[in-house]
Amino acid sequence: MKVVIAIDSFKGCLSSKEANEAAAEGIRRAYPDAEIIKVPVSDGGEGYMEAFHAAIGGKLEEIVVRDPLMRPVSAKYLLQGEMAVIEIAQASGLPLLTKEERNPMVATSYGTGQLVADAVRKGAKHIIVGLGGSATSDAGKGMLKALIDAWAKHGQWDDITAFKDVEFTIASDVKNPLYGEKGAAHVFAPQKGATPEMVLRLDEQARKFAELSAKHFGYDRSQMPGAGAAGGLGYAFLQYLDAKSMSGIQLLLDTIRFKELVKDADLIITGEGSADRQTLMGKLPVGILEQAGSVPVTLIAGKISDREELLNAGFARVECINPPGLSLEEAMRKEVAQQNIRQSVI
Repeated sequence: MKVVIAIDSFKGCLSSKEANEAAAEGIRRAYPDAEIIKVPVSDGGEGYMEAFHAAIGGKLEEIVVRDPLMRPVSAKYLLQGEMAVIEIAQASGLPLLTKEERNPMVATSYGTGQLVADAVRKGAKHIIVGLGGSATSDAGKGMLKALIDAWAKHGQWDDITAFKDVEFTIASDVKNPLYGEKGAAHVFAPQKGATPEMVLRLDEQARKFAELSAKHFGYDRSQMPGAGAAGGLGYAFLQYLDAKSMSGIQLLLDTIRFKELVKDADLIITGEGSADRQTLMGKLPVGILEQAGSVPVTLIAGKISDREELLNAGFARVECINPPGLSLEEAMRKEVAQQNIRQSVI
């Protein structure tokens, strides 16, 4: 029996690697002779860099950059030959701030630009950027400023056209445009600390920035799917760095040749913290399902809604790991979640 396990992180509780290992332990108890392959996965947010590191190797470069409030913070990115993988949350992530510090009117993506500049200086020609978990809503202006500052400091270039020979790919499951009712500010800024008044101001700032940028370049990518990802960082990469946009999980699965890996498997186990009909809108478990072929896929999650829709979409089994009545506080304890996963996969 061959089982492939590829579970997303349970945010605030388990990493992808920890969730995979818990599931593997459950499978081993029931099927001691099973061949088990664990694949760390992410859709572009938390754990994306680590998932690529596990898949392709390389070196984790660690440098000091600026966090969303311009304070020094240590951040990592992956460098493998001429390819780099950057997880923007390392420098510009919401977890870097306390709840009281969250304010997208002042939070900046400057640190992400510092990571990009360092990767290019060290020879990266293709940069994959995982857009997820940002604290910012600055349309990527901070990131662009950091690129200009970095190259001016090193006496090489004075604007970002120096990056024309670098290929950028942004990885995210977010399809929102930069501004408007479905844009970065209206949809995502409130969870980053924005008041209703801030949302309107941020949206207007993004619109004006896009209009000025369009006049300069002669084209406008502010309404492209993904432009609103990571507080508009997606837009900055699309408009200024000519980035391609891809589904984060599809990019990762293509890189590791997931279809080949699972073609002779008997079972695939995937999962995420909470699964519902929104899971079917391009989230990680659906990416796994789409590449599973005829192999049955079990979906596990800490919370399940819309079970019938998930089953109708093609999942062979949809299982909530938590027993009825378990409090959220108890369910979020690492050891509890691990034990519940072990029991749910068999």
